[in-house]
Amino acid sequence: MKEKKKNKKIKIAWFSFTGCGGDSSVVFMEILNKKWVTWRNLVELRHFSLVKEKRLMRSIDIAFIEGAISNKEEESLLKKIRKVSKVVVAVGSCAISGAPSNHRNFFDDKTIEEISHILKKFKYRDKVSSVLDIIKADATVPGCPMDEKIFIETFERYIKEMRGDKKHA
Repeated sequence: MKEKKKNKKIKIAWFSFTGCGGDSSVVFMEILNKKWVTWRNLVELRHFSLVKEKRLMRSIDIAFIEGAISNKEEESLLKKIRKVSKVVVAVGSCAISGAPSNHRNFFDDKTIEEISHILKKFKYRDKVSSVLDIIKADATVPGCPMDEKIFIETFERYIKEMRGDKKHA
């Protein structure tokens, strides 16, 4: 049984929500390019819109989430991700604090009125939430874009734990 756990691929997914253009997604792609030879036999990529069109929303071992939450659809998807994931990692400033996307949370009434047509058009709420405002994350990776070193340490720690590698966990 232990041997099976060590050979099992860890199912990972990367989700992007409201943000400034997916800065952490780009860093993740660069990390994948550098680490793929090492990681390819350890992980199965379930979702990452930059490289996979189809989203597999079941049995995710580690979900990485970047971006803030600005509408009901994003909140619903976020809650579903939490439900189907063993581990959730909030990645980057937008996911952790909501900033800078949450700047509109501090606008005065006049400014909100001026941008209300944009909010309505895209079905955005008046207020932006961080991922942590809505669900529990098991870990966070700070930065904008994310801190590459902290991401790799977090990623590899969970891979080792899930594969039962106590020596390196």
